[in-house]
Amino acid sequence: MTILNTTFDTLYQSAPFSKIDNDDYLPAFIQAIKEAKAEIDEITNNSETPTFENTIEALDFSGEQLDLISSIFFNLNSAETNDTIQKIAQEVSPLLSEFSNDITLNETLFKRVKAVYDIKDTLDLNTEQNTLLDKKYKGFSRNGANLSEDKKTRLREIDKVSSQLKLKFGENVLAETNAFEMHLTNEEDLAGLPEGAKEAAQQLAESKQKEGWLITLDYPSYIPFMTYAENRELRKKLAIAFGKKVERDMRKKLNIHPDDQSALSVRNMAEANKFVSILMFALYLIIGFIGSGTLIAGIIGISNITVSYTHLTLPTIYSV
Repeated sequence: MTILNTTFDTLYQSAPFSKIDNDDYLPAFIQAIKEAKAEIDEITNNSETPTFENTIEALDFSGEQLDLISSIFFNLNSAETNDTIQKIAQEVSPLLSEFSNDITLNETLFKRVKAVYDIKDTLDLNTEQNTLLDKKYKGFSRNGANLSEDKKTRLREIDKVSSQLKLKFGENVLAETNAFEMHLTNEEDLAGLPEGAKEAAQQLAESKQKEGWLITLDYPSYIPFMTYAENRELRKKLAIAFGKKVERDMRKKLNIHPDDQSALSVRNMAEANKFVSILMFALYLIIGFIGSGTLIAGIIGISNITVSYTHLTLPTIYSV
């Protein structure tokens, strides 16, 4: 047991990052998964008639420590990662994927959830409770609960690989974000930028012993330049660089066969909707931040975002 498996003795029980070592995370995850499994087993093996309280509500409160540890770790992995953290993430992700499948593919547990869902019209539930019940039921039905056993096994295999690919995708995005720099030495290229953005670009250049200004793909640098810079060609260059992040690194597809389509058909709509949402949001950003004058450059960027995303996620659903 590590400090992550205890109640934090801090203001508002905030995470004591200064006391957490990288070596704490993996054993903390293993312990928290073990405890969460015990909570799930208790719900599954409950001999009482399924009710909202002993099934749906109990499920919602299960695994709270695991959720807390995951929140701490993956936020750290996103905001201040390093090689050690990324290695731990690659080890932990399949464990979390397996645990998630142990819940959603648990036939006995799903029967209890479905039993409550089937009589929801007779229950005196408020809006929040109805929403929770609906989400829990769909969380099972849309993630393989109704599949045959052989397709459940195949889905587990796919999810295990997919979880690692998604992490690798994030690592590649971060690496290429950090690798790109647009070094400007002519102050006229900064026309339109607020003084604060100029100063930040100059300070970044100085921190790397360079003259002039540095523009990167990090949002504090990228967004002001795409919003205010008057130089259309530089905005185009930056937009294309942003859209092409990790395109060349994400060509690997999962080994999905035609027979897998029925195993994944329920998940198709959720993944497709997520993809469309990302695409539409990116288009909104292009129109809002770049302006219609550079919409073509933006569309080029969007096409590359689409390529990168589809090579990551959509092949798990559609490739044959």
